Amino acid sequence: MRLIFAALFLISSIGQAADCLTRGTGDLGIIIERAAGSVKVIETTRRKVLFRVKGLGDLSHASVVYSRDARYAYVFGRDGGLSKVDILCGTLVKRVVQGGNSIGGAISQDGRLIAVSNYEPGGVKIFSAETLALVADIPATQTPKGKGSKTVGLVDAPGQRFVFSLYDTNEIWVVDMNDPKSPKLTQFKEAGLQPYDGLITPDGRYYVAGLFGEDGLTLLDLWHVEKGLTRILSHYGKGEQQLPVYKMPHLEGWAVAGNQAFLPAIGHHEILVVDHNSWQATGRIPVYGQPVFAIARPDGRQIWVNFAFPHNDTIQVIDTETLKVIKTLKPGKGALHMEFAPRGEEVWISIRDLDQVKIFDTTTLEQIGSLPVDKPSGIFFTSRAHKTGL
Repeated sequence: MRLIFAALFLISSIGQAADCLTRGTGDLGIIIERAAGSVKVIETTRRKVLFRVKGLGDLSHASVVYSRDARYAYVFGRDGGLSKVDILCGTLVKRVVQGGNSIGGAISQDGRLIAVSNYEPGGVKIFSAETLALVADIPATQTPKGKGSKTVGLVDAPGQRFVFSLYDTNEIWVVDMNDPKSPKLTQFKEAGLQPYDGLITPDGRYYVAGLFGEDGLTLLDLWHVEKGLTRILSHYGKGEQQLPVYKMPHLEGWAVAGNQAFLPAIGHHEILVVDHNSWQATGRIPVYGQPVFAIARPDGRQIWVNFAFPHNDTIQVIDTETLKVIKTLKPGKGALHMEFAPRGEEVWISIRDLDQVKIFDTTTLEQIGSLPVDKPSGIFFTSRAHKTGL
């Protein structure tokens, strides 16, 4: 009898394994289907869809991070959902609803912890990457209305740390998770009025918070947190004209190429060029509309820019040597997100209103392929698994 059960178990296990792929994950990725609450697992080498995973909730502002081995994708939904997806099997491993309204997350330096930032109820919750069990609950500062401040701009940082901003109470916090049972918090007050987003530089040294309530940015040197916060680029923002802002640019969409950073100008049809060492503005590049994302090709030679409505049918390509626009593309309405192949030979662009992801060659700047995707938004390749802040 035992032999029969053992044989049945072996057959069952083989059947399950046959449903999964036996291969590497270095050329895989996920595309968010924002309206359907699903994701498509794709392969970039053959430009094909491998799986569709459903039941992930509200993905209207979803983002993704990957496990160290790039097998598991952690999807952060707007409804507070945290979903663990096995991209080799195309299955939803586990999903927890950890808040009422969340706005992104991060994975720790050692890959063992997943952090989620929340609008509702505010604060940051940290989970085991393996089981999604709650490890730490870090409540935000209370507002005068008795609610926790919205937390935004959450990133991972070297030293097993997470960094994030508190929108309603004008703060930046650093949490050290070297001892998950006893998180150590460093809090910085007076970070500027309404920090709405944040980024960490690719080397993991600087955290920069954008300010919605005033011009300028706030910088934290993570090598020397004891020095506190520094205000930089005092004229970066909406400016005296108070131009209408159709969509606040994502700071994650900043491009760093060599010693220069390229920032979408808020409310203006410009890309701001900044010296990465001094954090001083060195130039401005006129562009077609209000930029949302400005992302660098992996070799740093090009910057690809998309735009807020009503110019969201356009992509422009900037040469970082000449600081000039070298190509204007019209891929279609709702060009929401761009993602480069790991070595930069292709860029994938989600075109929401056409239900397509279009693929462009970054040398010829011509379209070379497309995939049907239901209302696509974020595109996330597994190469992110080994990059700080992504």
